[in-house]
Amino acid sequence: MSSIPNRSERHHSDHDTQSPSRNQLHNRINELSGEIKQRSIPFQTLLEEVGKVIVGQENLIQRMLIGLLGNGHLLIEGVPGLAKTTAVACLAKGIDTDFQRIQFTPDLLPADVVGTLVYRPQDQEFVVQRGPIFSNLILADEINRAPAKVQSALLEAMQERQVTIGSETYPLDEPFLVMATQNPIEQEGTYPLPEAQMDRFMLKVVVGYPNREQEHLILQRMSKTSHKFNVRTVMHPKDILEARNLVDEIYVDSKVQDYIVDLVMATREPAEYGIPVDGLIQHGVSPRATIGLTLAAKANAFLQGRGYVIPQDVKDLALDVLRHRLIVTYEAEAEDKTSDDIVKTIIDYVRVP
Repeated sequence: MSSIPNRSERHHSDHDTQSPSRNQLHNRINELSGEIKQRSIPFQTLLEEVGKVIVGQENLIQRMLIGLLGNGHLLIEGVPGLAKTTAVACLAKGIDTDFQRIQFTPDLLPADVVGTLVYRPQDQEFVVQRGPIFSNLILADEINRAPAKVQSALLEAMQERQVTIGSETYPLDEPFLVMATQNPIEQEGTYPLPEAQMDRFMLKVVVGYPNREQEHLILQRMSKTSHKFNVRTVMHPKDILEARNLVDEIYVDSKVQDYIVDLVMATREPAEYGIPVDGLIQHGVSPRATIGLTLAAKANAFLQGRGYVIPQDVKDLALDVLRHRLIVTYEAEAEDKTSDDIVKTIIDYVRVP
């Protein structure tokens, strides 16, 4: 008759059965980190190339790369003259891919974005004329200047990664990234994006003014009547698609997953986390925020050459992922509290693992 192992023996036996899987996981993460360090070199080179032209917008450029790696779109907000459009154009020039700039205006039609059917009398048939949305990188300049129908046409393409013209549906090429800009100070003649459409953007990046030193550098570099963007092409679309496969494999520990969920849940039930924002939040963020924050954190880890996500990755991206999804109350507006203020408070209060 076999004896029942005592508690210490059982614990030792369990440890023995678990340790190989832990070792395998550790080895896989190390192997992945080595591969990521190699694969991330072109992205670091691209950062340097764009940085030769753009001064003081490192945060914006990094977020654009995170959007590319995380397969998510960006909403870029800032006053005119902060090189938002130039940054997107330089990024596109550094990648050997198609790029289209769409200037959004009040008279723009959905067909001007996605395309339409054109009748050819000589053939007596309709043919598809594809719009500028059929490109890899799209700059939607001043997206809030176009009416709701045009915004919806663009956002449908962003979400579904396909376009319907007539009775036919056409898939969009990968990688596909939309970077939309908007001006926060000019309200006349604009059509603000509804909250449900804002939720389609993975990140909302707020671009600020450069500091004094950066302003001096801009003066020295840009104050010429003829200025060209000397950005080398250092990457191909296949590099981005291969990098995305590695991003999918990046390890996210259960504690980091809990941290992401806590940040999201704290926007919906702040009282349960002891966060002093009572009466300031009308609607918390959607599950898209959970997905977006996880993918953004993984993409950030990739750019850092790591095969695993650390809490700081999540903390660094939380504001950009959550700010445009959190809807504040009239009480918050009366107290001059923005969604940024509330998200920062949540980040400060939620315990970091």
